Amino acid sequence: MISKEVLKKIRTLEIRTKGLVNNIFGGEYQSAFKGQGMEFSEVRAYTFGDDIRQIDWNVTARNGEPYIKIFEEEREQTLMLCVDISPSGFFGSLSQTKMELAIEICAVLAFSAIKNNDKVGLVLFSDKIEKVVPPKKGRTHVLRLIRELYTTEPGGTNTSIRDALSYVNNLLTRRSIIVLASDFEDREFEKQHKITSRKHDLVNLVIHDRLEEDLPDLGIIPLTDAETKEQKWIDTSSRRVRLDYKKKYLADKKHLNEYFIKNKMDAIDVYTNESYIQPLVSFFQRRIGRL
Repeated sequence: MISKEVLKKIRTLEIRTKGLVNNIFGGEYQSAFKGQGMEFSEVRAYTFGDDIRQIDWNVTARNGEPYIKIFEEEREQTLMLCVDISPSGFFGSLSQTKMELAIEICAVLAFSAIKNNDKVGLVLFSDKIEKVVPPKKGRTHVLRLIRELYTTEPGGTNTSIRDALSYVNNLLTRRSIIVLASDFEDREFEKQHKITSRKHDLVNLVIHDRLEEDLPDLGIIPLTDAETKEQKWIDTSSRRVRLDYKKKYLADKKHLNEYFIKNKMDAIDVYTNESYIQPLVSFFQRRIGRL
């Protein structure tokens, strides 16, 4: 049974995100994610002037006369939302948690997809696959996805992007759009990540919180890793401690961004205390500019 609080969140989110889709993102999505090429339709007898490269040699051999393959443009696409729901995502220092931000952006993308008559599916993961909703069309289906995003509690305590993408690669037989939403605190994923990028249209949605970059001066406080539960005490009144903390965070962020650039991968950086509208619009415009 869904609580009244969750139902209220879903209704509020639908109203807010559908407004953004109708006014901003719907057309941008359609332009940025066009059909993925051509798909096989049928064979027919060869006629003079046809491209001999399209001859189907198996059918030709069986029939004793040349036949060619006919291809049609793929119009219907599949958007798979692959969302990290490990414990670190439930951190948020200001108005919302990283998970709440991920849910809202996923809702925008899902409503944009169904407006484009695409299918949308969902894979929720931690260090294991937590929930899978196969791709379908329609508003009711998207509302179900949002409900699962709000209500699914992780059974795992860590993050494995590698295992999640391995599962998705086996699940999807056709090239699809995959949005990987995570804070990317996991680092052992590059091999499977590159495979996914080659097989599918992979978009990396990187969720940040400013407190992870800038520690406030609160004196001696305990810091607990949300996933390993490891706790250590640090003196945040020390400028050196705060600078070292920030330096490590920025170094990790730089390494991740350089990895995306080197491998020509799309990435969107969003923050819990900032509007995601401009980063998302900029992403769509970059993609449209490459077409």
